[in-house]
Amino acid sequence: MYPCGNCGAAAVGPDGRCGACGTYQQQLQQQPPPGPPGYPVAPPMGMPVGGVDLRRGLATALTVMFGVVIAALVLVVVARGGQHSVLGDIVDGRAVTEKDLEDADDFFAGAQAIYAVVTLVVVILWPIWFRRLRLNAEVFAPGRHRFSSGWAAGSWFTPVVNLWFPKQIANDIWRASSPQGPEQARRGLLNAWWVTWWVAIGVGMISSIQYTVADNKLDDFENDAKSGKFHSRDEIMDVVKDGKNAIGVSMFAMVLMIAAAILAIMVVRQITAMQEQRAQLPPQPPAPGAYGGMAPTPYGAMPGYGQPGYGQPPAPGYGQPGQPGGYPPPYGPGPAGQ
Repeated sequence: MYPCGNCGAAAVGPDGRCGACGTYQQQLQQQPPPGPPGYPVAPPMGMPVGGVDLRRGLATALTVMFGVVIAALVLVVVARGGQHSVLGDIVDGRAVTEKDLEDADDFFAGAQAIYAVVTLVVVILWPIWFRRLRLNAEVFAPGRHRFSSGWAAGSWFTPVVNLWFPKQIANDIWRASSPQGPEQARRGLLNAWWVTWWVAIGVGMISSIQYTVADNKLDDFENDAKSGKFHSRDEIMDVVKDGKNAIGVSMFAMVLMIAAAILAIMVVRQITAMQEQRAQLPPQPPAPGAYGGMAPTPYGAMPGYGQPGYGQPPAPGYGQPGQPGGYPPPYGPGPAGQ
């Protein structure tokens, strides 16, 4: 047992997991002997000091809640289908009572309320879980992220930048968490989830606008009838068809949202597994230096000698700053897909 870097309790076992707080704590390495006077001591190999939080509680809760969201979305699609059917009966000239319309609307309102409640739970859990991923990723690749851990939680609720900041943060986390290294991190699943989610939101907004316009027109027709101004049946049926089409588009948006929720479950499971595997490996070494400059020293290593037969590269002159090049910038500014 040795002290935990997260809670301070001397409860870390051989597997590196703290029995008090559950945080995964990297084993401390034995410090190398000091070098000659005036030379820095080489840091220990392995992960930087600090814990990697691999507790699965949030990931499990999100997986369960996304399953509940999917069930609620199925209920919303069924309720929308009832509205679509009633309006189709009106267009086809079948007998429809006012109670039929009210029942369909009430069913949809109830399904929508259930969906809103379960979605709120996901909205609370998601940024907490996402920020934890970002903190773990900082241990895997220190100083190589474009945004702080605060943005990992706050970017989802910040207008305008929520269109690309969360995806860039997710890209950085995905690269840092890849056991095969950042260049081998395949983001097909991550990209598919992001695109599907935003397409579902966009299609849903379009259907909402279409339905609102049709509903307002029907309200205007009703007000005109009260004032003695009547519209032809064809005009009324055209508006009813518009409302029916809007509901059809809404159902398609809900199906896309179901697909996005399924992909979200896969993303949660995948990145959880990636970080568990990545926690067993050393930090990512810096990328090769720029052309004409020395490559940076891997984490925890001292500059070594050149190839056999060559002496040690000369050090910078006294008072001359060392070569700052070689250390790459963060994964680089770029569009959300980078």
